[in-house]
Amino acid sequence: MEKNEHINYWVNSALRDWEVVHDLVAAGRYMYALFFAHLTVEKLLKAHWVKEHDQSYPPPLHNLTALYDHIKLNLGSNFTDELPIISSWNIEARYQDYKDRFYKLCTREYTESKLKIVEGLVKCLTEKL
Repeated sequence: MEKNEHINYWVNSALRDWEVVHDLVAAGRYMYALFFAHLTVEKLLKAHWVKEHDQSYPPPLHNLTALYDHIKLNLGSNFTDELPIISSWNIEARYQDYKDRFYKLCTREYTESKLKIVEGLVKCLTEKL
C-alpha cells in the first residue's frame, strides 16, 4: 500500500468504529461503546504514526499514551490527560475480572461525558491529518 492508502485504511477503520460507538450507546451497551471509542482513537493515532514515519505499519501498541509519544503531534493537555483513561477501556472491557468493575462504572452519564471528550479528540485527530 502507498502511504496515503495506509493512512486512509486507519482513518476509515476508525470512522467505522466510531459509528459502532453510537450504535452501542443507542443500545445501552456503554462498556462496549467505550471499548470501541478506544479503538477509534488508537486507529487515528496510528494514522498519524504512518503519516510521520517511513515505515508503513505502526507499532503494535494499544496504550494510547505510548503511541502518542511516538508521534510529533500536539493535542494539548485537555486531550493528553485523557489518553490513560481511554487506554484503560481497552483492558477493562477485555478481561472478565476487570469487566465486572468496569461495567459498574459505565453508566449512561459517565459514558456520555467521556464520549464528548472522545468526540473532540476524534475531530482534532481527523482535522490534523
